Amino acid sequence: MKYVTGAKCVICGKFFKKDQFEYICPDHGNEGILDIKYDYDSIKKDFTKHCLANNKDQSVWRYGPLLPVNEDSPVPRLSVGPTPLYHLEKLATRLGIKDLYLKDDGRLPTASFKDRASAIAVVKAWEKRAKVITTASTGNAAAALSGLCASVGQENVIFVPVSAPKAKIAQLLMFGSKVILVNGTYDDAFDLCLKVAKEYGWYNRNTGYNPYMSEGKKTCSFEICEQLKWKAPDTIFVSVGDGCIIGGIHKGLKDLLEMGWIDIMPRLVGIQAEGSSYMYQAWKNNEDIITKPAVVAETIADSISAGLPRDRVKALDAVNKTKGEFITVSDEEILKAIPDLAGKTGVFAEPAGAATWAGVLKAAETGMFSCDESVVVINTGSGLKDINSAMKSVELTNMQYFKVEPSIDKFRIIASYLKL
Repeated sequence: MKYVTGAKCVICGKFFKKDQFEYICPDHGNEGILDIKYDYDSIKKDFTKHCLANNKDQSVWRYGPLLPVNEDSPVPRLSVGPTPLYHLEKLATRLGIKDLYLKDDGRLPTASFKDRASAIAVVKAWEKRAKVITTASTGNAAAALSGLCASVGQENVIFVPVSAPKAKIAQLLMFGSKVILVNGTYDDAFDLCLKVAKEYGWYNRNTGYNPYMSEGKKTCSFEICEQLKWKAPDTIFVSVGDGCIIGGIHKGLKDLLEMGWIDIMPRLVGIQAEGSSYMYQAWKNNEDIITKPAVVAETIADSISAGLPRDRVKALDAVNKTKGEFITVSDEEILKAIPDLAGKTGVFAEPAGAATWAGVLKAAETGMFSCDESVVVINTGSGLKDINSAMKSVELTNMQYFKVEPSIDKFRIIASYLKL
C-alpha cells in the first residue's frame, strides 16, 4: 500500500485516507462503492517501463506499484497472468478493420477472468489476518477465490445460486471450499453473503462491494497495452454483468494514462445479454444509475446475469467517459457465437465470453467500426465451465457428427459423404 493515498466514493466524492475505510462509504449503505487512489508522481519515480521490461516475474504481481498490496505481503503460488493476446488478421479483414485481437482470459488458473480479482482478495485477507474469506458468485468468481485459497490453505465459504452450472460447482468442491447453494438469484446470494460476512467477521470479496476487486481486474488492461508495446487499441469489447470487469478495465487504462505509458483512452463497449440488460437500459435511457431498481435477469450467460449490477456506477462511467456504448445480444446470438468463435480462433468461450464476440459481430453489422480501427475482444472464461450451454449451441447450429462401425468399408461411405 506504499503508493495508495486512500479511496474516493464514486457517489458523493467523499475521500477516505487508506486507514479510514474497509469496504464502502457508509453514507450510502452497501451502494457506496469506493475507488482506490494512488500517488502517481511517486510511482513514476520508482516504476518505469524499463523496470517492468527487466522484471522476470510475468504474473500480475509485476505491476506491484500500481496494486493496493503491501510490498512484503506473500502472494498466492498459483500464477495469475499473463494470458495470450491473439492477433486475428483474417478476421480483421472480414470485419473491415485494421487490427483485431482476442485476449483469452479463459487461460487463467481457474479458467476465468475472475482470478485477477481473487488474487488480490487473498492477499488483502492475509493482510487483515482474516480466518475466513467469503464471496457470492454465479460461479466464476467463486471458483477463482476457491482455487486461489486452495493454493495457500485459506479457509473460504462460497455462496452461489442453486442454478449455477454444475461444472462450476464441481470446481468449488474440488478446491475444498465450503459451498452454500442459495435457493434464489445471484442477487439473493450476494445479499446473504453480505449479512453473513458482517455477522461472522469474515473477509468479504464480493464484487461491487470490496473496492480492491477492480484493482485486480485492471491488470488485464496493463497486459493488453504491454503486449501491444504500449500502443493502446482504439476499442475494447467486454461482456458486462455486475460491471466490475469493465470498470476495472477502465481503471487500468486511466492508470496507464496517468503514468504516461499510453497516449489515448480506448473506447469501451460493454456487451449485455438481452435478458440481463440493466446497464444497457440505464445508458440508453439516461436513467439515474443510483435509484434505478433491479430488473429481472434471465440469460443463459450466467456469468453476466445480474438484476442489480453492484458496480454499476463504475461500469456506466467506463462507457460514458470513453465515448463508448452498451450493446445487447440475445441468448440465441450468444449460443451461435460459441462455435463461431471457437471455429475461427480455436478459443472455446463460455456464454459470457461468447457474448462479447456476438457483440462484435453486431457492431460490425451496424457499421460501428472504421477501417483504420484496432479492436481488442476479451474472452472472460473457458467454455469447459458450461458444457450444457455448449451442447445447446451444437443443437441450435445443427452441427453433425458421425457414428461408424470399426470397418474401413463403413468409413468409406462416410468419407464419400464428407467429400474427403
